[in-house]
Amino acid sequence: MAEVTYYVALPFIASDDGVAAGEPTECFNPNAAVMRAEVLSRKDGYVGAVAFSRTGDPATGNFSDAKVIKKFGDVPEDLSAPLTE
Repeated sequence: MAEVTYYVALPFIASDDGVAAGEPTECFNPNAAVMRAEVLSRKDGYVGAVAFSRTGDPATGNFSDAKVIKKFGDVPEDLSAPLTE
């Protein structure tokens, strides 16, 4: 199967340990991911959001590291853990 790029908006919620990742939303393109992340960052219960992309082969499960497109609000400094799990 060919490589595909997924665009995602990932919100963050306040937790006892700082902030935690919420439910990701897959988007059609990078602009949609940015717009969705901005909306999520302003929604009650969320403290921030990030728009990112990942490219890879779903058949093999091999994906490149996530590439942050834009951050909104309070998000962790190190995004590698929540973006790759």
